[in-house]
Amino acid sequence: MTITLAPMEGVVDVHMRDMMTRITGFDLCVTEFVRVSQSVAPREWYLKYCPELDQNSHTPSGTPVHVQLMGGEADVMAENAAFAAHDLGAIGIDLNFGCPAKTVNRHMAGAALLQWPEKLYEITSSVKSALNGAVPLSAKMRLGFEDKSLALENAQALASAGAEKLTVHARTKLEGYKAPAHWEWIARIREVVDIPVVANGEIWTPEDALKCREISGCEDIMIGRGAIARPSLGREIKGGEFAQWPEVLAWLQIYCSLMMDTKRPKWGEGRMKQWIKLLGRTYPEAKTLFDRVKTLKDPQMIYNLVGTQKGEVKHVA
Repeated sequence: MTITLAPMEGVVDVHMRDMMTRITGFDLCVTEFVRVSQSVAPREWYLKYCPELDQNSHTPSGTPVHVQLMGGEADVMAENAAFAAHDLGAIGIDLNFGCPAKTVNRHMAGAALLQWPEKLYEITSSVKSALNGAVPLSAKMRLGFEDKSLALENAQALASAGAEKLTVHARTKLEGYKAPAHWEWIARIREVVDIPVVANGEIWTPEDALKCREISGCEDIMIGRGAIARPSLGREIKGGEFAQWPEVLAWLQIYCSLMMDTKRPKWGEGRMKQWIKLLGRTYPEAKTLFDRVKTLKDPQMIYNLVGTQKGEVKHVA
């Protein structure tokens, strides 16, 4: 079984990938999407989203990182994929056909493209050709835009165009992140494509992971919000232990120190609060901590407060 850390925009950045892969359980990471539109994005733009390109496309603990691209123009997507792989050293390219954000969908990218299977085919086949077998190509899709009527056709288009792996977020764009995730539709997709399919959506516990795998028939899964709310989830699914609050707090303290070491610590204010809030889904202590930090505007004050809490480091490489 392979567990992939989901490419969550504004959440799973280089520092969160570092933390999640230190904790263990994840076999692969995919970056937040690199938005491309009219030309080949410069090297600096790629390094903003994937600094790991300068570390052989691996996190500090050694987990591989693939670059995700998002856009609606086949030629531009192909040129960017070739640049990322051939010039920057990306070890895998993933195509985003699932982002539900209105700003993205207005510009005919992300989940909006699920309305046209032929467009999915055009983009994917162009990228496949440009990569020329240099690195693996995967794609991530939702079940549809407003409904699921094109789910099977979209999956077939991606597979026939050359995607070597397909991750399916088991909801439509319209359904957003509302429960439930329709894992049974992933099983239907598996029946009509001949490439590996990865199940994604609404996996919060080891029990959810087991049920998802049973219903979808997928061996492999991708986890997003569940991993951020329960950092040991990946290792639990693989038979490891649940992380108690002192251990999680120690990881949170390391994460906050990484935020403060960036060139933009003010930017880290929201990221620190965001993780503390998400941890509140699993840990009552995090809810209490969030109540104390939510009104703070100075990242140094947040860092100081988190640092005064008592934690214990385990399973951190």
